[in-house]
Amino acid sequence: MTTQQMLSGFRRAVTEYKMIRDGDRIAVGLSGGKDSVTLLDLLAAYRKFSPERFTLVAVTVDLGFKNADFTKLEAFCASVGVPYQVVKTEIGEVVFGVRKESNPCALCAKMRKGALFSAAKDAGCNKVALGHHADDFIETMLLSLFYEGRLSTMPPKALLDRTGIVQIRPMMYLEEKNIAAYAVNLPVCKSCCPADKVTKREYVKEVIDGVKKEIPFVRDRMYSALMHPERYHLFDKFQKEIDLF
Repeated sequence: MTTQQMLSGFRRAVTEYKMIRDGDRIAVGLSGGKDSVTLLDLLAAYRKFSPERFTLVAVTVDLGFKNADFTKLEAFCASVGVPYQVVKTEIGEVVFGVRKESNPCALCAKMRKGALFSAAKDAGCNKVALGHHADDFIETMLLSLFYEGRLSTMPPKALLDRTGIVQIRPMMYLEEKNIAAYAVNLPVCKSCCPADKVTKREYVKEVIDGVKKEIPFVRDRMYSALMHPERYHLFDKFQKEIDLF
């Protein structure tokens, strides 16, 4: 996948949901995984020709794992001209050591997001960009259905009342397989998380892969269910709010 090919779906999301406006200062959540590194690369590329003038800041939330190394991320941010900061935390110890969570992802995500948004606000940012892609939206819908008994997914764009910061997901139209192919030449960091590959989300991925063996087009059908204006259109309520911020 070329940058231009990736930017096609990226720009579609930014345009349809008016994710970026003139004067925005956007904090990019940079974990070091393929999704967040691709997100920063695409935002840096989009910035060059975007009709809106905006600035970027990359923020890594250090969970406190011993083997974490962000040297490559620092060099990458410098290469694309984006200021970079690492926020030191003890989230890993709290989740896995103190709390010993059997399902650590929910608590970790909540604490990590809190640290990210706090850092974004301190850096003078009015928006935070997250690296969720189309497959994440589908998986979140199934997680919500399987474990909570409701049809729901992540919003493409949302105002977080407590911080006043707007959260955006510009890669919502990009498929994970294309992001993985694109990120081969980017400085992706190996995960240090003890729960990596053993989460409920990984289980849902396996379920989808299993169904795809019998119904090859099932992924596209599920994403269509999220978007179709005459069916569920789970994004509809967010669409109505996009002009507000």
